[in-house]
Amino acid sequence: MELSPAGARLLPILRPRIAWILPALYLLVGSALIGVVGTAPVDRSATDQLPDGYDATEVVRLLDEFPSGDDQVALVLFSADRPLAAADRQTLETVFAQAAGGAAPAPLQVAEDGTALVGVLPMPSTDAAELADDVEELRAAVRDGLPDGVHAEVTGPAAIQGDLARVFEGADVTLLVVTASVVALLLIVTYRSPVLGLVPLVVVGVADRLAAVAATHALTGLGVAFDQSTTGILSVLVFGAGTDYALLLISRYRDELHRTPSRSEAMVRAWQRTSEAVLASAATVVVALLVLLLSAFPTTRGLGLACAIGVVVAALAVLVVLPLALAVFPRGIFWPRRPEVGQPTASEGRTVWRRIGDAVARRPLLAAAAGVVLLAVLASGILGIRSGLSEADQFIETPESIAAATRLAESFPAGSADPAVVLTTGNVEEVLAAIESADGVASARPVGEHDGRTRIDVVLDHAPGTPLAREDVASLRSALAEVPGTLVGGADAEDVDSDAATRADRVLVLPLILVVVLLALGLLLRSLVAPIVLVLTVVATYLAALGAGWVLSSTVFGFDRLDVGVPLQAFLFLVALGVDYNIFLVARAAEEARRYGAREGMLRALASTGGVITSAGVLLAAVFAVLGVLPLVVLAQLGIVICIGVLLDTLLVRTVLVPAIALRMGDRFWWPRRVTRG
Repeated sequence: MELSPAGARLLPILRPRIAWILPALYLLVGSALIGVVGTAPVDRSATDQLPDGYDATEVVRLLDEFPSGDDQVALVLFSADRPLAAADRQTLETVFAQAAGGAAPAPLQVAEDGTALVGVLPMPSTDAAELADDVEELRAAVRDGLPDGVHAEVTGPAAIQGDLARVFEGADVTLLVVTASVVALLLIVTYRSPVLGLVPLVVVGVADRLAAVAATHALTGLGVAFDQSTTGILSVLVFGAGTDYALLLISRYRDELHRTPSRSEAMVRAWQRTSEAVLASAATVVVALLVLLLSAFPTTRGLGLACAIGVVVAALAVLVVLPLALAVFPRGIFWPRRPEVGQPTASEGRTVWRRIGDAVARRPLLAAAAGVVLLAVLASGILGIRSGLSEADQFIETPESIAAATRLAESFPAGSADPAVVLTTGNVEEVLAAIESADGVASARPVGEHDGRTRIDVVLDHAPGTPLAREDVASLRSALAEVPGTLVGGADAEDVDSDAATRADRVLVLPLILVVVLLALGLLLRSLVAPIVLVLTVVATYLAALGAGWVLSSTVFGFDRLDVGVPLQAFLFLVALGVDYNIFLVARAAEEARRYGAREGMLRALASTGGVITSAGVLLAAVFAVLGVLPLVVLAQLGIVICIGVLLDTLLVRTVLVPAIALRMGDRFWWPRRVTRG
């Protein structure tokens, strides 16, 4: 392969005496930006995680205008294994009043069985970290001076949000350390070199932190919402995509070192051969991520934009900085497997991947059929999916707020922990009558009025976060449907609206992502048939991963339901990242086919990229599995599905299924493009 004009211009700056300058500046300037500027703080709004245009979201927005603002409510539960005596109740009233900090709280409510009392306190903090601290202070205060045998716990919306915030304390550091450790270990195993893996690890590690700085400040400047999980998922994606690109570049660099004695020339040739694939892959992933800007959820839009910025930073780091960083070091950096001129490359040797390719080539129809059947069997698990993760089930380890809510339901109506909220501009008596006529309502009472709107808290019969509580919300909304100026909100109403918005997102976003990927593959391959085949295999992989992920989540990990957001996010990452491996394999096959024909070109491409794709897939799967270190069920479920999907894509689809289909179809796979020898 002759050097292109651009490659010829790059050759002088890849000389070792010059090549070190840009990587050194990258480390110095990058470290300064990371240390001095840092990531932008989360500017939380109560509606950030709620879908735009829905009743429950509008209720939250309107409540912000009430005199109490968007204060969340904490419930203080005093309980015992015996009926509480009058003296105990008086003592608890005093403890509760002192915990209120001088405010005049409403009297404690006494359970019918006499074993529990509950009090309501507003929590004015809106910042997640401050709210978590306030909840902990309240818990300490209500446990001071309790009668013997009496327990005090704090639950309610504020306590649940505070416990959720605690989950993310130090999460970014934990996730970064674990991710970097996993990547470092797998890079050493992949390259079988204790030194070589450090170079891409440092380059991608700095890119990860730069991406976090750039993304959070861009989101803040543009007024796009994001939350604590955004930077964690961003970090996983940058490490995963960045190391994938690095593996591809270093693999081609090693091949070229077998052909030319000049390290600089070898790197230029490797860069020419990989830059198109990396840029095409990165551009496809970025556009697919930007499709999330059409989501109804503000934080989902923020996640899409943040991850798009991260992929751009990762691709630039690998294509601009990594080649120069590698060019600084002699061939000995590959020790103990130092590449020398004249040694066979992966595509020329009898590697395990070439042997697999030859086996597939002998019976491509059988191999393709077996792959499709296996994916179909795994996908059958979708039929058993139960979606709609309740608030109580979103924590892997049950926090006090959830345990207290369960105890509260034993002595009070189940919905007392988190009442539904009705806002109305109508006649209050008529609205109350309509509310009481609805099924699933335990009680209702007006609790405030502002600007012509009355707030009515409605205690439902069933525990918050359960399917039965959502049915109660549906019944309540049906009863109030004919009452003008009336909205139903609260946690269960938010769950109902979020489910509806998520379904709408799937209908809109999923087809658009497929169209983006299809167009990108069509432009890169200049083919109509190949992109359709590849997209169908990616969709089949996604369905199999979702089915197998649900079976694993429900049977091994004991998760009762699948979070409604997991299918969409898993689809995005599996389809967008699956394009990487499609492009790596098929672009190499097209390159080899120009010299060796369609059949031999695919086999040589599999032989040369099999190790790279497998290494990249195992690494990416492990990186997404790291999400399980955070004690949230939704992130664990997302990590499980993506991990399974990436492994299927790597070990089955890109190794067996796609080559089998391409070998069976021959030149028709590339139609209307002609793939000829020479």
